Amino acid sequence: MKSTRIALLALLVTCATGLTPAAASPGTPGSPASRNAFTLSSTAFADGALIPKVHECSSSGDGDPGKKNESPPLAWSGAPAAAKSYAIVMRDLSNNNLIHWVIYDIPAATASLPQNVDHAYQPSIPAGARQVYYRGSASLFGYQGPCSPSTVNTYEFVVHALDKATLSTLNSSSSTRTAANVISAATIATARLRGLS
Repeated sequence: MKSTRIALLALLVTCATGLTPAAASPGTPGSPASRNAFTLSSTAFADGALIPKVHECSSSGDGDPGKKNESPPLAWSGAPAAAKSYAIVMRDLSNNNLIHWVIYDIPAATASLPQNVDHAYQPSIPAGARQVYYRGSASLFGYQGPCSPSTVNTYEFVVHALDKATLSTLNSSSSTRTAANVISAATIATARLRGLS
């Protein structure tokens, strides 16, 4: 049932715009409007496309029962030179903007995250970064993938370029909402990527 809804949604986007969901996005790298713009992308899915099952909260992922709830690989470019660090906030836009992931204190020299960032307050990659503890259907540090088994929800990843090298007011006990507010206050630019699940 969910897969039928996803297919119909993709068809509607294609018919309405004459483009694929990824090509319809104004932030697609390479488009005239986005040259020199701050952009966020993933090799796992295009903007507006389906998020692979391995990145869902309870997926068996590509036939491997041990693979699930892995954060997607992300890369950004065109960030302002004034950026002193980065943070990423992932929200479920279809569920009251529920925050699924906050990672911050990403060093300014970093321009990408690998797939499957450690579920730890201080992940091994990128060195120096911190993650907020997710309290919800699961309880863990870091990424909590899409959990919408009967609906098609829109999830948004936002990379924030920050004017601070470290967010020293946050710690391992900070809530996702508190972290998101502190990140927002320090933000000088953002780039967005959306996916469906």
